[in-house]
Parts: sequence; C-alpha cells; structure tokens
Amino acid sequence: MTEPQSPPEPMAAEESLGEIGGNYKITIFELENFQGKKHELTEESPNVTEEALEKVGSIQVESGPWLGFERQAFCGEQFVLEKGAFPRWDSWSNSHSSDSLMSVRPLLIVSGAGAELGGG
Repeated sequence: MTEPQSPPEPMAAEESLGEIGGNYKITIFELENFQGKKHELTEESPNVTEEALEKVGSIQVESGPWLGFERQAFCGEQFVLEKGAFPRWDSWSNSHSSDSLMSVRPLLIVSGAGAELGGG
C-alpha cells in the first residue's frame, strides 16, 4: 500500500514576483557596451559610485524590473529598467538633459486582493 502524497506547497508570492529576497539581479558596467569594471547588485544601491565604479556606462538587467535614478539617494529623473541589455545611456533614457544614473532599486510588484487598478 502506498502512502498518500500531499499536494505541492504553493510558491510564496514574494518568490514568484521577485520581491525583496526574490529574483532581482542587475549588472552595471562603468563603460558603454558592457566594458570596464562591473558590479552585480541584488538589492538597492543609493550610490552606485560607492560600489567601486566612477559612473554607469551600460546596464544588463538579469531579472526583475528595476528603477534607476539620475542622482544619488533615489532622486531626480527615474528610469524603468526591465530585463534586457542597455549598452549606453540613451538606451535607458529619453532625456536630453541627463546622461547619468547614480542609484538603483528593485521595482516591487504588488498583486493580489486590493491591488487591482481602479480600486474595485
């Protein structure tokens, strides 16, 4: 006689959505076209230049959406960075006034009851 198997446990929402502690990964490069020093991040960084880079020249988003900011401490113009490659500043920005990205943070996705548009 075989023992009854319990159903698989559902994955926690934060794991499936890539929330903090989930699947966020971004690699920033000092030079354009993924050249020069690089630094991998899995959590927010209020000042990417403190992470051994002088500037951000290109970005590779491995997982999760990220928000990039033109100034330190999550200030200034914001850029949504979805999974993909950004070989130079004008690939993540439409701005003609700013070519810098100085801080990044994961963009948290909220779903479930009460999170629908229009509030119901």
